[in-house]
Amino acid sequence: MPPAQPSLLSALADRYRIERELGHGGMATVYLAEDLKHRRKVAIKVLRAELAAVIGADRFLAEITTTANLQHPNILPLHDSGEAASFLFYVMPFVEGESLRDRLNREKQLPVVDAVRIATEVAGALDYAHRRGVIHRDIKPENILLHDGRALVADFGIALAASKGGSTRMTETGMSLGTPHYMSPEQAMGEREIGPESDVYALGAVTYEMLVGEPPFSGPTAQSIVAKVMTDEPRPLIPQRHTIPPHVEAAVLTALEKLPADRFLTAKAFADALGSERYTRPMPTMRPAAPGGWGWWKPVAIAAMVVAALATAFALTGHPADHAGRAVTRYLVAFPDSQAPEAGMIFTPDGSRLAYVGPNGRGGTQLWLKERGRAEPAPIPATSDPKGFTVSPDGQWLALVQDGKLRKMPIAGGTPIVLADSVFFTGLAWVEDGTLYYTTSAGALARVSEHGGAATILWRPDRPQLTPALLAPLPGGRGVFFTLCNSNCTSSDLYVFDARARKARLLVPDVLTGMYLSMGYLAFVRRDGVMRVVPFDLGALEVRGTPKQVLSGITLLSGIVPSLTVSATGTLLMESGGVGGELGIMDFTWVSRNGERTALDTSVTFSRTVAHGNQGWSLSPDGKHLAVGMNTRSGDDIWIKDLPSGPLSRLTFDTASEVRPHWSPDGRSVTFVTPAGLGERRADGTGEQQVIVPNPRVLEGAWSRDGTWLVLRIGGLGGLAARTGDRDIVGMRPGVDSALRPLVASAGYDEDAPALSPDGKWLAYESDENGAMEIFIRPFPTTDGGRWQVSANGGQAPLWSHSGRELFYVDADRNMISVPVAGGVSPGLGERRKLFQLPNDLYLGQPEHYTPFDISPDDQRFIMMRTRLPAVRGRSTFVLVENWFEEVRGMGGKQGGTGERR
Repeated sequence: MPPAQPSLLSALADRYRIERELGHGGMATVYLAEDLKHRRKVAIKVLRAELAAVIGADRFLAEITTTANLQHPNILPLHDSGEAASFLFYVMPFVEGESLRDRLNREKQLPVVDAVRIATEVAGALDYAHRRGVIHRDIKPENILLHDGRALVADFGIALAASKGGSTRMTETGMSLGTPHYMSPEQAMGEREIGPESDVYALGAVTYEMLVGEPPFSGPTAQSIVAKVMTDEPRPLIPQRHTIPPHVEAAVLTALEKLPADRFLTAKAFADALGSERYTRPMPTMRPAAPGGWGWWKPVAIAAMVVAALATAFALTGHPADHAGRAVTRYLVAFPDSQAPEAGMIFTPDGSRLAYVGPNGRGGTQLWLKERGRAEPAPIPATSDPKGFTVSPDGQWLALVQDGKLRKMPIAGGTPIVLADSVFFTGLAWVEDGTLYYTTSAGALARVSEHGGAATILWRPDRPQLTPALLAPLPGGRGVFFTLCNSNCTSSDLYVFDARARKARLLVPDVLTGMYLSMGYLAFVRRDGVMRVVPFDLGALEVRGTPKQVLSGITLLSGIVPSLTVSATGTLLMESGGVGGELGIMDFTWVSRNGERTALDTSVTFSRTVAHGNQGWSLSPDGKHLAVGMNTRSGDDIWIKDLPSGPLSRLTFDTASEVRPHWSPDGRSVTFVTPAGLGERRADGTGEQQVIVPNPRVLEGAWSRDGTWLVLRIGGLGGLAARTGDRDIVGMRPGVDSALRPLVASAGYDEDAPALSPDGKWLAYESDENGAMEIFIRPFPTTDGGRWQVSANGGQAPLWSHSGRELFYVDADRNMISVPVAGGVSPGLGERRKLFQLPNDLYLGQPEHYTPFDISPDDQRFIMMRTRLPAVRGRSTFVLVENWFEEVRGMGGKQGGTGERR
């Protein structure tokens, strides 16, 4: 019994005899008692003393009266309420049965029909309450009781009273209203007014848990759960449990939409959708992907997220307020590590908001918004892992690249609208004429209206190895600056695109970025971390005069992108403290089955290849040699490394790109992908390189162990890491049949990363047929003889052990998973076991459609590629400069002709 019970017993003795405590939670303790007047069992909930003090007796009793008038078969009625001594309490029937939490603890997942029935009954109770102006605010399994096969919703009382009586002082008690796992985004944000849609969200989360065994979002702390509620999307249900009907999944995911307006507006609508087999989830209009090419420019992972941000930040200086004569002041700015900018930041034009890429708490990134009047920044929902972003000229909208698509959404968060597909993440520019410039996955400069519609290809480089990057808009729709980069931007020149003439031309050589300043200047940064300005004629789009230095010590993220932003009012935020080294430098490391790492040969470093964005590598059958796709000044080629510390020698020499090597079964030759198809050459470098499968759609190929089959992956030319729906797995038998035989080729879905078991009986592969990438196994070569799903939490990069008794893959949380395979008539899959989690510096892809690691002959160590990023973050400082334009005017000298501005 709790210490307060003796006084509680005394206070209630004339009406109730308390028998025992049934349980306690964050806001109340519940007791089993006998109602002396009516001779019945009841449950008495007594508020915690600190909560009672916050709410106050008068407010509590006034609000609790509302719930006493709720009379519905699925609402637990209220018998009594009141104040006794210092206690606030209310009385409910004692329900013989259990809570939904009790049942979930016992069964974990409920039968689909039971889950739908319970959700429908709860929805009926909520709809009844909502129509009477009562919002529950704390729907969770603990507050749903199960009695005689019927669901009863409890605890309308505390939630209503606490929300109206003391919500502004709840933090003083160390309590919060609502449970993080089931809390709607608007409730998590602390909005004072929440509507029925918040309860719909909570019921959607409860239904999700009833169906798959866990809430849509979980984490080690309440803060981490709330962060996921705000930023992540729930995983689809059907890949986790294939017996869930599609309309049920669609209804639950609609209920879990971030924006209240995107959910069901009533609980009844949710219940109707759960019961209608015709219900489908509303989705934004998405246009088919434009044709793409090989995507010759190598993805710049970290730099990509800051490219568009930097460009737009300077474009927003186009229409400044008159701040002439004001003093220039500087401040040091500190960010908590969990909220610090990582890869790009943009002021809105008036400087009142700062959008930036920061951590999401799970090793990835998301967009954050810092408002001038608020001390803490807030994550922007639905912006996980942006590959570039920008702000509209009016500061009200964001555009960001995710999964190869250009999306537009309100800056504070909202439903993203897809504007374009096949978008590369090397830069965005939102121009004042209402269009967005971007780079396509085929390396062309394109433009699309901010309202959507057909995109227009504006310009292509004359060499496919070059790509427009780091776009920055010019005012008045005049055009854009962009940097023309080779692989990794190891060489880069500043160009200007003239929107009137529809032509691009070289402006300043050997420049990383360029941007227009409203005083009539071109500002540009080179690899020394120094910014220079030079007068710029906006009419002729020409430089006029001699550049002068205005800033130094600018941090270059990944050695390429300056980390700074400027508002139209002249406020500058700059990261200073060192210039990063060359981007994308890699080396190899061994990783044991328990995650321990051993460097292979740190003297051998290389860059990832340009073609496809991933090069691949393969251990020879005896484990003594490593075939690697590398990018050097000579291009993308296959190299052979003698292990452990032997020389590195080049295997391919032509001008085309060769990537994704695989060894032949006897270790005498290496196959690889070329633009012409699947190539092959002897591993000792003798003989000529030849194309053994002349088909440009082939993007991966490997021999079976007995040398009788080639297993190939075709399709996906325009997608890089994005899904295209045309990736298929085929096979052929050289010398027997030259035709490609479909092995796994589902229309509209991607099948990737084929991996044939050592005995040649089983084919493992990736597929998104369930809505997310998962690992499957089929018999080989009669692949229509069965299909077994291996992964359950996302999966990519399948790899067989040399023994053939294990299949490895990486799940959605970057865990290396081992699955025993017994073989026989079926694969005989054992229990999945986590070996270790891949740190962020171990290259994996998102996904890369190719297994980017290999395993030693004894199956005890994985060989993986490690990213050696420049370590500048720890030495950096953020500096805020007010009235920076005054400094530019003083250091830049008299400006040149600005020309016309229309």
